[in-house]
Amino acid sequence: MFGRQARLRWVHLVLGGALLMPYWLLSVVMLGALNPAQGPARQTLLQFLSLFTSLPMAAVTALLPTVRGLEGAAARALCSTARPEELATGPARSWPARWRTSLWFVLHLFSGGVVAGMTLAGTPFAIVLILNIGGARDLARFWEDRFPGWMLTGPALGLAVLLLILLANAGFGALLARWAPALLGPTPEERLATAERRATVLAQRNRLARELHDSVGHALSAVGIQASAAARVLRSNPDFAAEALQAIEETARAAVAELDTVLGLLREEDPEANGAAGPAGPTLAGLDDLLRQLARTGVTVDAELAPGLAALPDAVSREAYRIVQEGLTNVLRHAGGVAAGLRVGLAGGRLEIELTNPMGPGRPSRPGGGRGLRGIGERAAALHGGSTAGPDEDGTTWQLAVWLPVAGSA
Repeated sequence: MFGRQARLRWVHLVLGGALLMPYWLLSVVMLGALNPAQGPARQTLLQFLSLFTSLPMAAVTALLPTVRGLEGAAARALCSTARPEELATGPARSWPARWRTSLWFVLHLFSGGVVAGMTLAGTPFAIVLILNIGGARDLARFWEDRFPGWMLTGPALGLAVLLLILLANAGFGALLARWAPALLGPTPEERLATAERRATVLAQRNRLARELHDSVGHALSAVGIQASAAARVLRSNPDFAAEALQAIEETARAAVAELDTVLGLLREEDPEANGAAGPAGPTLAGLDDLLRQLARTGVTVDAELAPGLAALPDAVSREAYRIVQEGLTNVLRHAGGVAAGLRVGLAGGRLEIELTNPMGPGRPSRPGGGRGLRGIGERAAALHGGSTAGPDEDGTTWQLAVWLPVAGSA
């Protein structure tokens, strides 16, 4: 009944009364024209009838799509609902949303008309009673005669009128706050559309995160290993150090190019334009360069590549390259300079990738790591494939196996 919430709800209700006024005046004119000769009693009845005949006209105008956004903004700012974030912010785009907005508009205008009328008429009346001026004494004596012993003096009656206004404001304000999410909230169709848009955005963000992790992460790992090796032999083997520095330069340049490609997608006005194909990037045709780069870090790869990889769909070839890249980067990070085995083949309408390497001494993982294998699984699942990873039965060899369907993958 008191406090900031009560004041905001009172403003919201008075706003509803103000919006009701044009419809009410039009109803008064129309009903008065039907029967112009009326006494005081019938004039009072006309005022009340006009309130109810104005509501259907308000309901019709509330079917306009823009009414929903305006009413939602007013309710969010003034109604003090429990879930203001669920209220509508835009126009109604379906007929169910329009009908719900129309029902809310009628409820808002009716309750606002009642509270505004009580405030405008009841507050001065209560002040007159409290000050006990004018006909307040006669009115007090009238009620005292009918209810003897109740101490119904003018000030008591005035306070009772003010209390009635406060109760009406609190009651109608709570009613509107309760019904606002149901009538101004999103429809099931809008909730589904919002969830789909959110899922699309999250999928795009995850896709870009995988690209950054696999491309830049691989480059930084390779650069770190090469820089460490160059620093160790800088004085004893300057030729090897120079070769390592050249490899660092080539790796960094390639990483910057890939980073520009991925960041360019973030500036696209329509990020879904690349949705199915995924971000542009290297394909299996670039495996030789990748293996040559790893050889400079001390990781030798015994590669067995099936013929016909160049004819794979671009989407499959890109994802397969990133999977191989991440797998070899994990070898570099966790096992060091060991010999790894890689087989990329085609069998039964699917692309098969197998990567094995001896288990390393168990290097400590960096903080926040562990996203590589999850990214590999997400890439495979996006193309309706699958993956497995883990040590063999003896616990001496790490195995990564991925399969991707080829037919219709693009």
